[in-house]
Amino acid sequence: MSKHSQMYLDHVMEMLQKISSTQEKAMEETAEKMAETIVSGGSIFLFGPGHAGIFTQDMYHRAGGLILANPILHPGTLVSNRPITTTSELEKLPGSGVLVLNSVPIKSGDMLIIHSVAGRIPIVTEMAVEARKRGIFVSSIINMEFAKNVTSFDPTGNMLYDVSDVVIDDCGDFGDASILIDGMKQKVAATSTITASFIGHTLEIRACELLLERGFNPPVVNSTNVDGGDEENRRLLEEYKDRIHYL
Repeated sequence: MSKHSQMYLDHVMEMLQKISSTQEKAMEETAEKMAETIVSGGSIFLFGPGHAGIFTQDMYHRAGGLILANPILHPGTLVSNRPITTTSELEKLPGSGVLVLNSVPIKSGDMLIIHSVAGRIPIVTEMAVEARKRGIFVSSIINMEFAKNVTSFDPTGNMLYDVSDVVIDDCGDFGDASILIDGMKQKVAATSTITASFIGHTLEIRACELLLERGFNPPVVNSTNVDGGDEENRRLLEEYKDRIHYL
């Protein structure tokens, strides 16, 4: 492994350890709310614009994930959008947050987890504000080193950390890219996809533990490549069909 590749590995490992040691309270509160939402008959919704949305796609309908994790996959916010630059334009467009939230049947008693690295764009700040108005709990994953050193693109001046019920810091670097190679001015190698996925799957684990403590069998997706997986998934999809909105 090259010098700078080793630096990246070491840096990511340090970040994961820092999340574990500093974000336990926020993650526990989020996991508690996830378990509470599932037991009380609600659904969990996930959103992230652009590359932050990779977190969303990592968390739903895959082996080991909660079957009640519903993605908000608005076409204009995905990295598959062409040209990709239009996603950045939509993210900054006032009114986009409410527009995207209205594209899914989220309701009072549900929960929304938002991933946004800088947390400064209207699509996430507006979405959080509107969701909380509707009685929806909002937990956000944000790079606070980044967010605290930029200003809001929202005309109201809101930052996502201002308008969330809980904030989990991904403990990333300013600008997300992390490694400065000798002879370059711009850092390379973003970290937020790795850290957000770590946070997300850690939340899954804790939510399942809390559900079991309540005597509730966690509704977890089975691998379709394991014998019997398809059958078990069909059973879960039928049992929770009124709370699953991605089929």
